[in-house]
Amino acid sequence: MKITRLAAVAAMLVGTGTMASAQQDIKLGAILETWYTQMLDNNLRLDAAPTAAPYYANGAMNPAFKENTFYMRRTELYFNGKFGDVTWGVIFDPNTSSTSAPAAANGLLDAWMAYALSNQFSVKIGQFKMPMNFESTIGGGAKLLFYDRSMTARMWAEKRDRGVLATYSVGDPHALAAKINLGVGNGMGDSSATFKANDNNAQKDYSFSVLATYGTDHSFGGWYREGETDVKDVGLVAGAFSGVNAPSAAQVVDNKDKTTNLGVYYVYDTAKWNGSVEMSTGLLGRRYPSVFVAGTAAGTVPGRQHLDQKFMSYTLSGAYKMGRHWFTARYDFINFNQGDDWYTATNPYTTNTTTGVATGNDFSPKYSEAILGYNYLFTPAKYVDGKIKFDYVHRSKNFLAPRVGQTGEQGGDSLVMSVQIGF
Repeated sequence: MKITRLAAVAAMLVGTGTMASAQQDIKLGAILETWYTQMLDNNLRLDAAPTAAPYYANGAMNPAFKENTFYMRRTELYFNGKFGDVTWGVIFDPNTSSTSAPAAANGLLDAWMAYALSNQFSVKIGQFKMPMNFESTIGGGAKLLFYDRSMTARMWAEKRDRGVLATYSVGDPHALAAKINLGVGNGMGDSSATFKANDNNAQKDYSFSVLATYGTDHSFGGWYREGETDVKDVGLVAGAFSGVNAPSAAQVVDNKDKTTNLGVYYVYDTAKWNGSVEMSTGLLGRRYPSVFVAGTAAGTVPGRQHLDQKFMSYTLSGAYKMGRHWFTARYDFINFNQGDDWYTATNPYTTNTTTGVATGNDFSPKYSEAILGYNYLFTPAKYVDGKIKFDYVHRSKNFLAPRVGQTGEQGGDSLVMSVQIGF
């Protein structure tokens, strides 16, 4: 039913573009992608996330990996057009009800309008992804080298927001050029179950980014984003951190779950080689909240171990291109407590914080994925037309808790086949 409605909308828009082509340039695009995932260890389906540090389970681990399954990853429909100095874009995915992220009841992902005040300056308003992470600025999933984006992108950058973005372009596209972006948004992407929503309070997120290119081979840039809690700021309840040095309730409320993200990237891309590196860090803040709405069932247990807990992540990837055949590799790392910050007398990831007795396990929230892959392109000259990707995903062994009869930290690897076509 949902697909039928969207098909009708698509037909109407395409028809409108045909009749009004003199006034508007309307384009339609699509990406269809399905996975087959093969788990290589039953831990993936049977073991649970550790209670000491359930960070990885919060968005980075796709449920498709917990069974051997065929999985619809994307059925995205793109509509965009131009009318005078105004451009617009809409992205639907009617399959979002069967995917883990992004989730949206109505299938709407992006909806935005941009007005060009000059050849260099434009203002964009609506619902979209603020520039934050290279893989999330290159467009849809058709350009991805691997089965999915990096852990950092999946955790932070792939969440839409509602707001406004001003962009100023400088330089020569054939030499050194850059886009300078200033954004203001609701910041609801880290709180809303649909990854995008209207705001609950007066606080806004502020972002700044510079995305640059040098010729056709080099891309580089950086970004900074800052925000606070999305909880309605009337009658805030402070979460109670454990430990003798824990902050007071007043300090927790005053902090308002300050949230930041700072990152840089560099990409080298030629006809034969691709290589990239990206690093990011920041305060976890509202992503693992410590302030709550009074009277709700959310409780008052903070989602992290320290008020100023920071994350750190980096990704290294590369590809060797031989016509239809591309060979790829990536190492992906994220640490959700970069400074080893906690208030308890003993390490909460290795000991029982109530008794202080070592558990024999180390659930420090440091996770990695190492990927070896092969891509077969349907059209060698155009990577986005379609491809089959095979990825072996090797994960660190500290993101699942042992079951009865097991000892030590648990993990599991996967094989993923992705079949994708787009236009």
